[in-house]
Order: sequence, then C-alpha cells, then structure tokens
Amino acid sequence: MTDWTRQAPETLAIEPLSRPPLATVRVPGSKSITTRALILAALSHPAKGSELRGVLRSEDTEVMIDALRMLDMRVRTAWPEDVVHVRRGIFRRIIPAAAADLFVANSGTSMRFLTALVSLGQGRYRIDGVSRMRERPIEDLLSALRQLGVRAASEQQNGYPPVVIEADGLRGGRARIHGDVSSQFLSGLLLVAPLAESEITIEVDGPLVSAPYVAMTVAMMHEFGVDVDTDGASYFRVPIRPWYEARSWEIEPDASAASYFFAAAAITRGQVTVAGLSSSSLQGDVRFMDVLKDMGCRLAGGPEGYTVAGGPLHGIDVDMNAISDCVMTLAAVACFAKGPTTIRNVAHIRHKETDRLQALTAELRKIGALVEEAADGLTIIPGALHGAAIDTYNDHRMAMSMALVGLTIPGIVIRNPGCVAKTYPRFFEDLQRLRC
Repeated sequence: MTDWTRQAPETLAIEPLSRPPLATVRVPGSKSITTRALILAALSHPAKGSELRGVLRSEDTEVMIDALRMLDMRVRTAWPEDVVHVRRGIFRRIIPAAAADLFVANSGTSMRFLTALVSLGQGRYRIDGVSRMRERPIEDLLSALRQLGVRAASEQQNGYPPVVIEADGLRGGRARIHGDVSSQFLSGLLLVAPLAESEITIEVDGPLVSAPYVAMTVAMMHEFGVDVDTDGASYFRVPIRPWYEARSWEIEPDASAASYFFAAAAITRGQVTVAGLSSSSLQGDVRFMDVLKDMGCRLAGGPEGYTVAGGPLHGIDVDMNAISDCVMTLAAVACFAKGPTTIRNVAHIRHKETDRLQALTAELRKIGALVEEAADGLTIIPGALHGAAIDTYNDHRMAMSMALVGLTIPGIVIRNPGCVAKTYPRFFEDLQRLRC
C-alpha cells in the first residue's frame, strides 16, 4: 500500500481545478484480470508456475494472495516491479492444504473465486469476511457446487457467508446457476471447472448480469490453454485438463479505474489520456467511453492509450447492466449534463460493497442534484450544485466518483478517503496529477 493510504485522514477536501486539465495518467493494473490471473496461475502446471506482470497491489488483491498462501500455494511477490510468481509446487493435490480458515475482508471477488477454488481440494475450508460481506448473497454458487458433488453450505444456513466447503475433489457433471445476482458465481465455477474429475456443463437460469466479465474469464482461460464451448450467455461446456498451461502474463490497466479520469475530462471540459488501454482490451468497462461520447465528449484512440475530451454534456437514457462498475462514475458526470440522465437495469449493484443505488441517491441529493430512485436504477436531474461532506459507506467507488464533483464544485469533502485502498490505493495521488 502507499504511505498515503496507510496514513489516510478521516476526511479529504477536494480542491477545484484552476483550469481544465490536459494530462496523461497511468492507472494500475486491472483488478478483475489480476484476480482471475492469480487463480489461473495457481492452477497451472505444478512444476513450472506462472509469472504475472503489471499486477494490481490493493487490499482486494493482497487478500487473494494471502489466501493462496494459506492454501499452501507458492506465491512470491516483487511489488516494486508489480510482479507476482505463483506455483502450486505439488502434483498429487490440486489444493495443497487439507484445511484452511480464510478471511477475505470485503472482497466479493475473493469470496466467490476462493469458494469455487477450494472445492477442488480434499478437506474442510471456511471462508469469512467483514460484516458487510455477511450481507452479500452466495447461495447461488453454493447450490451449483452441491450439484457438482461438493458439500458446500452457508455456516448460518442463511445463504450468506461465512461458508464452509467440505471437499473431496470436484466431481463434474451438469449444474444450473442463476445469473441475475453476480456474474462472479459463474466465473468462479468456470475457472475451476477444467480440473474437475469429469467434464462440466453449466446452464445459466435467467439473464446474466455483467456479461463482459464472464467473457473476460473465458478469454483468459483460452490464453492459459482451455477452450470453453459456449453461446456466451446461457451455456458453458468446459473440457477437463490436469492443469492450466503455465505462462507469463501481462495485466492491462484497469478500465474501471480509467473511467474516473475520463469522467474528469467530461466534467471539467478538459482532455485526459489514460496510457496503455487499447481497443483489444479484455475489459468491458472500456465501453464507458462510448457512454461519454453519447453525452457529448470526443474520443480518440492510439498506440499510447485512449483520450477523452470534454464538451457540452447532455443527459442520456442508458442500460448499464454490462458495465455496472461505472454506474457511480456516470452518476457524477450526470450532475453536469443538460437534462436528466436515466441509468437502468442495475438492480444487482444493491448487493455490492453497499447498496449503491440507495447510497448514490442520498449523496447526490446532498450536493443539490434531484434524484429519482427506482428498483433497478436512477434518474438524475441536474440542479444547483454545492459542496457537502460525502459519506462513502466504506465503498471505494463512492469515494472516487464523488471526488470528481469536487474538481469543479467547491466544498466537496470525502469522508473515509482511505477506503480507496480496496482497489486503487494511489487514487488521490493520481487525481492530483490533473493539476499539473
């Protein structure tokens, strides 16, 4: 972690920019890619191992690394270079440890992926987190694991963590899973499916939220040597393998993190380039730039990265289901548009670090925006904006998105700014670079 995050103040006042920014920013590696790569590396050839470069160092990824070590995986970090080496180091057991009690803080990705991972083991595993994690549903994943021969249960028998997995390998077969709460349930199953005793076929009931993240999972499995037969939404057939191919993997910049700087350009009518992002990105959140374009921004892509230039903004009506991690970012931008902006089809973000729709409604009203909250989204009507102290609900995305308002509106104060350590420890340091 950065020194700033370790010594983060209780509150942080955001000073408005003196002029529109003209800046290039380098954001850290993708959290979504990092967490998937750690699992794939842990399941790669035991004698070879994998090297991951450009790894994001944050609370969420360190939670995952600590858990892998507790499962007796060999994980070596070289943080000054953002490099992590992972090797299982044992042939006869997929999960070397026969028992473990894992703590994942408030990392939903780690909770879901590790629950699936330890199903490949032989022993008893318990996974728990902070109080908010105990409010985040996981029964859909546990049910799917039970269909595949794993004794998987909620410790309190309420469908929420802590979970207890009593495993003797993953049998294989067919499983049905709901797709309308979190795509991470499906991604977790897919990542471990090749090492089951027999081929696994997964069928998804109902709509699949955040589908680009599942596409990312399938694409990364291909890069590590496993091809999934799928229609991309409702059917996934995974062949068995003894392990993934060990390899060296470069993790691309985080598109969700980039969204804050593209939004800053939109709000301030400046121009910001995020280095390293390309049109071939695995991350669905690069589509956030198209949303900004629909609102009136100009886009440009090149070998150095993507650039967004702000202009007069107008409100839009948009389905954000596929890129729901950018909902809070768009909500901040919507405050500066002409006319209302409606965000739809994101009911599932009520189950994130906080109920994000309820939290956004409360905080946007504090600064003078008019907000109509629906079951699956929001309508934001710009008003006469003013400063306020922003509660972050220990949600990193609330802190980062609402800080953007302060680049233009005086008096914005972020409470608990250190919560950005979950995914982007140096966020406020990088935000300062817009002043150069």
